[in-house]
Amino acid sequence: MTTLIETKDLTITFGGHTAVDKVTISVPRNHFKSIIGPNGAGKTTFFNLLSGQLMPSSGSIHLNGKDITKYSPTKRTREGIGRSFQITNVFPNLTVLENVRLAVQSQAGNRYRMFSHFKRFEEYEAKGIEWLRLVLLEDKKDSIAKNLAHGEKRKLEIAMLLALETEILLLDEPTAGMSLEEVPAILEVIRKIKEQGNRTIILIEHKMDMILDLSDSVMVLFNGRLLADGTPEEIMQNELVQSAYLGGLYDE
Repeated sequence: MTTLIETKDLTITFGGHTAVDKVTISVPRNHFKSIIGPNGAGKTTFFNLLSGQLMPSSGSIHLNGKDITKYSPTKRTREGIGRSFQITNVFPNLTVLENVRLAVQSQAGNRYRMFSHFKRFEEYEAKGIEWLRLVLLEDKKDSIAKNLAHGEKRKLEIAMLLALETEILLLDEPTAGMSLEEVPAILEVIRKIKEQGNRTIILIEHKMDMILDLSDSVMVLFNGRLLADGTPEEIMQNELVQSAYLGGLYDE
């Protein structure tokens, strides 16, 4: 399998604390990798390094063989990395379709122009509706984003990431804050994206059943270090993982 994104000895230190410590991973194209670990393990910090919100103290990140370690978040998005956050990031006073249409326009390199022909925007809206259909939000296209339920906002955010046509989706706890009733819908959306087979997904998630069912591989962070990296079955059987993480997780 062709490597899409890889890190080499990726490290970041805040004062005397090393939050991510020499993490080396390789993620193939069209792969689904989940990241687990207890609170404080460095999962979100690692995501921030991949997406460019933080710059590493040492080590490197390569995308398609290109060193992107010093790229800004915006430049990484242009290179194909899209990232969601634990807190939803949508335009609250726009409609659902307008949110996605803006992402489509951005991907097409066409920002707002007062005298643009209306048919061009019809094309963008048609594409936006396609993305909304994929995330099961087509029936909400005319709703104001701030009026959506929390789970629907998460789906809208994913639709906006998809509209940017990024090759990599970094999903940071997509079910965080959801009610039990909302979780199956977001899982269905993520499953549909995976089944398309044209994106690499890297996911932080605490729900083990979701991770085991969807993931091609799972990496475990513990105190900023890579404790294990393997198939879901290998991770479940790993004694180090069980003692450091899984036992505590099942006790929650």
